[in-house]
Amino acid sequence: MKTFKTALAATMISAVISLPVMAETTLRISLQLPLKHHLGQNLLAFKEQVEKASKGDLKIEIYPSAQLYKDKQVPSAVSSGAIEMGVASLARFVGTVPAVDVFYVPFMFPSEALVKKATAPGSTIRQPLDDAILKTGARVLWWQAYGGVALLSKGDPIVNPEDMKGKKVRVFGKTLGEFTKSVGGAPVVMSGSEQFLAYQRGTVDAGMTGVSAVMPRKLYQVMDNLTVTKHADIEFVVIINDKVWNNLDDTQRGIITTASRSVEADLREKMVKIEADALVESKKKMNVFELDDQQIAAWKKATSSVVDGYIESSGALGKQLVEAAKAL
Repeated sequence: MKTFKTALAATMISAVISLPVMAETTLRISLQLPLKHHLGQNLLAFKEQVEKASKGDLKIEIYPSAQLYKDKQVPSAVSSGAIEMGVASLARFVGTVPAVDVFYVPFMFPSEALVKKATAPGSTIRQPLDDAILKTGARVLWWQAYGGVALLSKGDPIVNPEDMKGKKVRVFGKTLGEFTKSVGGAPVVMSGSEQFLAYQRGTVDAGMTGVSAVMPRKLYQVMDNLTVTKHADIEFVVIINDKVWNNLDDTQRGIITTASRSVEADLREKMVKIEADALVESKKKMNVFELDDQQIAAWKKATSSVVDGYIESSGALGKQLVEAAKAL
């Protein structure tokens, strides 16, 4: 009898040990910006919502400040499965989806209202781009608002189109490069994480960035002037490897989708205030120039040919998006 009980106990213990254990799923996210930047804060909100809703089944690990990958490396890293998730400037997909540069066509979306319409989930601008990016092996979970493009310079400010002539300018997209060329500048493409040293060393004379990046990246330490042109809109996308996505169960995908929509809507609504606050802080450290209507008209005229080059390089989809933008 004793032997039977011992054998039964051993069998029960073995059965318990052999029961499947639900292991947590870890999703790593690469971010080129510091966590204190609003994109970083947006990711933290996503992490909190996902981990809470999944009761720990899903774990989100954020690697900020380009610890794992620079911005330009994120699309291929995520598409290949080297990392599960990443944040990248929309322009980083221009090699495979040239049409993404529609947001960098000069003054294509000149108001916050038009930007909101263009970037809304399912819009005639966004949906075709999300679909095209998916074909690369990366699925867009949500878009992160970054704000309008501004110009940085050292010494003399860049206020009029002719002020750009002969200057080497940091850009982060092909179409922004064409914008620079159209007014006589020489574009130099580089990641956001590389620009501080480039300005400090004089590798470039001027640069394009978002107003909200000036303080977190301490760009005021190496540049004197900030010109608010808003000639283009900067959008980032949070992507997940499509195979990783398909390997998640329905509940996990539902939790991630709900959190994605929540943090996207929240950031989009906050963007106007974020940019306004960033401008106030920038004025404490730099000379800030806000263009009047006449100056903006001069920039529009000088760069009007860029849209033709965009359509030529982006093909049918690019033409479709330009027409859709005009119809918003």
